[in-house]
Amino acid sequence: MTESYASPAPGVRMFGWIMLASMTAFIFNAILKFWFDMAGPMAMFSGGGAGAVLQVVIYLAAIALAVLGVLRSPDRTLREEAARVTAINTFLIRAAFWVVLLVGVGDAVVSFLRVNGQLESVVGEELAGNLGRAQYRGLYFHTPLVLLGIAIAAVTRSLGFIWLTLLVVVAELLIVFSRFVFSYEQAFMADLVRFWYGALFLFASAYTLYEDGHVRVDLFYASMRRQSKGRVNAVGAILLGMGLCWTILIMGFDSASSVIVGPILVFEVTQSGFGMYVKYFMAGFLGVFAVTMMVQFVAQFFESIADTRDEPGARETHADMM
Repeated sequence: MTESYASPAPGVRMFGWIMLASMTAFIFNAILKFWFDMAGPMAMFSGGGAGAVLQVVIYLAAIALAVLGVLRSPDRTLREEAARVTAINTFLIRAAFWVVLLVGVGDAVVSFLRVNGQLESVVGEELAGNLGRAQYRGLYFHTPLVLLGIAIAAVTRSLGFIWLTLLVVVAELLIVFSRFVFSYEQAFMADLVRFWYGALFLFASAYTLYEDGHVRVDLFYASMRRQSKGRVNAVGAILLGMGLCWTILIMGFDSASSVIVGPILVFEVTQSGFGMYVKYFMAGFLGVFAVTMMVQFVAQFFESIADTRDEPGARETHADMM
């Protein structure tokens, strides 16, 4: 009996979901290790105790749930799986947008009041002093804004990261007008532009991958059939895409002084006087980039294998329309 075009591919689906489950377990274990002082899963082999065993169990449970989810939906096609994974990524990026919007505006307002000596009259002397400390501002001011941003993303789909482009332009215009019209400029104004521009650059990468909009320099790919392109994209998604994302995550969460973990642990800020206290957020942007790209590479992997099998319902990307 011949295989139908949209027949299930449990092995391919398991690989993709195990990849996402392993990434989720890795990040969760990193949080337990660096923020709750657990030894890490590798410590199980050197007497790490119950905490290390728990972290190994988290990996096993995540993988088991991924396999179970595939087995409980045997008729789901690869294109349907790709759409589900992309929907997850859409929420992640939308939540990241709302977080950087709220944190950017909120921190800029606090910095403006502080640099102009008005913060004490607004919130009181004690709170104004506390907001001048990076750990206090990060924990008690930024964290509620992060949770609020995630909540807004869960209930609305009206705005997305593409609005960051407009916000960057508006923030830059404010610098131009204030500098040349009012002869006023402060460090937090440039910090806000960098904060939003960094978010735009890193958050937009997954959407660009979804639309196949990244620049390709090739001699053969453009002339290939869809099935051949699918094979190339599937191999590239695993070796180059997922490999890059795992490299960023492993190096970024390797130790307490790593490029992602280090700044977040100490709520690192810039040394520009009364600038914004969001430098540690920008280290976290690299983690968001790795996670969202990993999710989108899994979706691309599903789509690519579907292309090699010539399954119907192929999505027309921006590159195809061009």
